[in-house]
Amino acid sequence: MALSCSVAALAGVFGLSGTATGPDVPANAGVLPPVDQREVPDGSRGADRELAAKVAGPLMVKVVEAPPADPNVKPEATAPLPAGSGSGHRVVFDITQQQVWLVDADDTVVRTYLVSGSRYDQLPTGTFEVFSKSRDAVSWHGTETMEYMVRFFRGQNSNIGFHDLPVATATGDEVQTLSQLGTPLSDGCIRQDLEDAVALWEHTEVGTPVVVVRS
Repeated sequence: MALSCSVAALAGVFGLSGTATGPDVPANAGVLPPVDQREVPDGSRGADRELAAKVAGPLMVKVVEAPPADPNVKPEATAPLPAGSGSGHRVVFDITQQQVWLVDADDTVVRTYLVSGSRYDQLPTGTFEVFSKSRDAVSWHGTETMEYMVRFFRGQNSNIGFHDLPVATATGDEVQTLSQLGTPLSDGCIRQDLEDAVALWEHTEVGTPVVVVRS
């Protein structure tokens, strides 16, 4: 009997069983008291609590900001040619994407790029035709000059077309950066990087269709 009680007591102390009973086995044998009620050396309880507070403290997250865009680098055009945007040799302009596609007669896209159209959104959708081209032009308010103007829509105040980034006559500086292409910033026309403006100039002639869509 004494042997069985001793074994039961040991089992209870080591947590092997919660059912051992007998006169030599305490009622709470094998049950550990809560952490804050255990006997610990002086000073260690405070250290434990301090460590717990540090572990459970506010989570510090380091935010890494992206570097500013290089003003001399234009964003990449990624959208595909919109469905239902005509056929054959043409120019396609998507107002929503601020993107242009130069398309050959066999419907092959030979060039696509981002532009800056009108901030006033006065250009309707539809199919138009190039009706005039000018190697050099001046803005309707006379404060900017531009090159490779290709007109295709007769606006209320002036004609609307494609051209390179305008230059302010007062300063000689371009009125926007290449990195801003893809954002509507003009008073009506569609601004392009110089290389793209030359490409569209060479791609078009009077009568070339220009398809304007919204995706």
